[in-house]
Amino acid sequence: MIRTAGIVEESFVDGPGIRFVVFAQGCSHNCTGCHNPHTHDFNGGSFISIDEIISRMRKNPLLDGITLSGGEPFEQADKMGLLAARTKDMGYDVMAYSGYRYEEILEKSERDKGWKSLILNTDILVDGKFELENKDLMLKFRGSKNQRIIDVKESMKIGKTIILD
Repeated sequence: MIRTAGIVEESFVDGPGIRFVVFAQGCSHNCTGCHNPHTHDFNGGSFISIDEIISRMRKNPLLDGITLSGGEPFEQADKMGLLAARTKDMGYDVMAYSGYRYEEILEKSERDKGWKSLILNTDILVDGKFELENKDLMLKFRGSKNQRIIDVKESMKIGKTIILD
């Protein structure tokens, strides 16, 4: 079971193409000006099974992928990693948002199987905390200029962080 703040079954703003978006409940970053402050409470939201998410995704043949947002998906990395793996097995791409920097995630994934599973099953990562002083409404798929859109697969392949435009 994943504790979620909500689900959007069709989104055009949370990644490329048509996305199924799962908003994780719980976030320790507490960024000032956060777009989703209701997702911070680790005791809020509701539970949904991974099977239910998969079932709902299968009903929409137009989906391009899943986006794991939040809250903070890496706070539930073991479950989100399993969800990401299952959706990749179905042919979807996986995008994740995290307040953690990519380098932090890689370091933590060396010690934590859940974090490793989630990052290995992520195609695109938007990393970094939202910074109100760097807010820019014209940015694609992110809220502040410090956040990066990372091609995780290519970055892992060559051992260097690859930033997408």
